[in-house]
Amino acid sequence: MADEQPTTTASEAGSDDTPLDALGTLAMQTVSIDDQLDHLELYTSRGLLSLLWHGPADASTVVVCVGGAMGGLLGPDGGLYHRLGVGLAELGIGVMRVSYRRPNDLALCVHDTLAAMELAARHGALRFLPMGHSFGGAVAIQAACHLDAQSAPGVVTFATQSAGCEMADRLHDRDLLFVHGTNDSILPHQASEMVRMLAGTGELWLLPGADHLLAPAGDEIYQRMLTHVPSVLSGAPQDGAAQDETNETS
Repeated sequence: MADEQPTTTASEAGSDDTPLDALGTLAMQTVSIDDQLDHLELYTSRGLLSLLWHGPADASTVVVCVGGAMGGLLGPDGGLYHRLGVGLAELGIGVMRVSYRRPNDLALCVHDTLAAMELAARHGALRFLPMGHSFGGAVAIQAACHLDAQSAPGVVTFATQSAGCEMADRLHDRDLLFVHGTNDSILPHQASEMVRMLAGTGELWLLPGADHLLAPAGDEIYQRMLTHVPSVLSGAPQDGAAQDETNETS
């Protein structure tokens, strides 16, 4: 959805509780889908928070994937989030796919993302990479702003909106990658350009001909993420394009 604004303010804001405790979880259940994927449901008075958690539960590094204003767990073209969950788990990196309690409520969606990170941290996670599509780009940016550079060394956005990203300048010391298609009819690539300008750093990766779901570039993005994500989470220098530039691939 294009540049949606938060519809409510999280009542949890200002609480002394941690994000996970402030959910006020009434009940939780977990089902193991296979040895590399668990499905968690947390029932709260403000809705159901669902998580698909790939990889080892005690992984020290975790990617947290969030969707757009309508929610969802698959992400961009070809179910990118699921594919990354499978591929990164093989590298020992955890992946949490977050289904918001209330999609399009920015404050609550950020809270859900932070609660997911805290849940992973309670199992041993030390470093996180938030990753968001469309409206979720703002969620990922804001979630990263709640953590220091050691805990959240980078952010990846896909076809992000600019609304809600005004605090991106707080991430000047992070690795930022903004991915956008040039044929996006819902959010033009200038939205990602604006967020990069607000941040004052980062790489804008433009994909010629790709739409809002970044089709048909899913395979290309997936392959790059398999090297980009481990590098960012390890603190290693990035290969290829330097920060503060625009890349366009054909």
